[in-house]
Amino acid sequence: MKQFTKLSLLYSVCLGLFWGMLPSLAQAQSVYAPINNDYAHLIKRYEIKNGKFLNSLPTQLQPYSRKGIAQLADSVQKNSTRLSPQDEFNLVYLRNDNWEWSKTADNDTKRPFLKYFLEKKSDFYHYQSDDFEVHVNPVIGVGGGLERGDISQTPYFSSRGVELRGMISKKIGFYTFFTDNQALFPTYVTNEITRLNAVPNEGFYKRPLNEDKVDFLTARGYITFDVVKNISLQFGHDKNIVGHGYRSLALSDYSSNYLFMKLNTNVWKLNYQNIFGQLTAEVLNADGLRPKKYFAMHHLSVNITKNFNIGLFETVMFARNDTTNLNGGSGTFDFNYLNPIIFYRSAEQQLGSPDNAMLGMDFKWNFLKRFSLYGQLVIDEFVISEVRNGNGWWGNKQAGQLGLLYIDALGVNNLDLRGEVNIVRPYMYRHNFKYRNFTNYNQALAHPIGANFYEFIGIARYQPVKRLQLAAKVLYTRYGADSTGTNWGRDIFTSQTFQQEYGNRIAQGIETNLVFADFNASYQLLHNMFIDLQATLRQQTSALGTQRNLMGTVRFRWNIARRLYEF
Repeated sequence: MKQFTKLSLLYSVCLGLFWGMLPSLAQAQSVYAPINNDYAHLIKRYEIKNGKFLNSLPTQLQPYSRKGIAQLADSVQKNSTRLSPQDEFNLVYLRNDNWEWSKTADNDTKRPFLKYFLEKKSDFYHYQSDDFEVHVNPVIGVGGGLERGDISQTPYFSSRGVELRGMISKKIGFYTFFTDNQALFPTYVTNEITRLNAVPNEGFYKRPLNEDKVDFLTARGYITFDVVKNISLQFGHDKNIVGHGYRSLALSDYSSNYLFMKLNTNVWKLNYQNIFGQLTAEVLNADGLRPKKYFAMHHLSVNITKNFNIGLFETVMFARNDTTNLNGGSGTFDFNYLNPIIFYRSAEQQLGSPDNAMLGMDFKWNFLKRFSLYGQLVIDEFVISEVRNGNGWWGNKQAGQLGLLYIDALGVNNLDLRGEVNIVRPYMYRHNFKYRNFTNYNQALAHPIGANFYEFIGIARYQPVKRLQLAAKVLYTRYGADSTGTNWGRDIFTSQTFQQEYGNRIAQGIETNLVFADFNASYQLLHNMFIDLQATLRQQTSALGTQRNLMGTVRFRWNIARRLYEF
């Protein structure tokens, strides 16, 4: 009863604050474009070409606001004197996709369907008035292919649903996305579903008895509004990414959607973001309410110059006894971490250091309107004396990233090259109490490999004509796997103690080499309607043997991103 009273009080306070602030809202609030790797690359490309950052679009934080995307496209179009036909096409695409915020969008169709549908190139249906605006689009993703390797089969997937976004009184934004999905994934993904008891990127699923195909739902939804002119709030279910790289070592979109409240403050050259999230601590085969855990994260970045940005961030993962009640405890949120401007590590120490706190930084330097040098450093635990000793103490847990993006490479228009290195020490992201590991719904919140690895990434993207995008990608990873009864540091889910106190090194354990090579060609038929042809090779080699998968896929997509399973 006492717990119920506390939760009721919190709900009442939050609801009262929400309704109390509504009359003072004065700014139109943008929703966010869905997280999409190909879409994000365009935004980063044109930020480099623009030659300066936009305060309204901090590109190290995804998802991106539609208002900021439109402002970037308008700025590049205005300030760039030499643009290729492909760039002109891409900028029109970005403006049309966010036409409610663009001053120069050319989104009207010549022949609407049945007068009311497809009046805009980017919207199947839309309605706009002074008090209400809505955009409705169907979501379709179907495809299939062949897999050859240790096991030969015919993977397929089918997604059908709807996407809806809009604004109320030009003050409150709303977004929802829903699809029903059926799939038979490639063998390595199916094995991962069995290992995690979750579909990567999604979570809950159903599987017919003695079959590998799965059935699952995808649902995202949130509201947004401006608290004051420079502070926006987002509340709902979705994902977030922190970092400039192809991978993120701080917070990625690999896991399932989760409930969160996000505050974003943008003033002067500063951007400050707070995320307070509720996660699924563990997934068991038994039915019932799954145990919960929580995390709080803040990220402060400053534009030192118009093209150099540096950011600092901190995250704490915490759970209390009643949040881990497997019979369905009601759960608690520690209010110490609700303070948006406190140093979390100091608060965690005052509580007796029970939780998992991490610190980090990131940076990006765009130069010559061709290059972007970026990096990320995350520290889980750090003892300077042990680092100086160089004796491989298990508690020195850090992760680092360094990368370079080169656009219009070698003088070739619309040829973009990326190289990236990611290094994660053993035992990173884990905790002695498994409900404080950096995970959600049995999936990593940062890198999908977990820990204890080196990774080298090379990506080439080329757009030879307006509607055709080509992408070639090679990922090489060396990691150390565990055997039965050992814990060499890759498994971030276990609460089992470390294998040895000293002498630890990256990729220790059963040395495993993973090569993931991929080529994809995407042709845009209409706005956000694509045909994809993809070929993928995945090979994993260790002392236990070699697993090789060769896959070919053809897809049709409308208003849905490509599904990526690069692990």
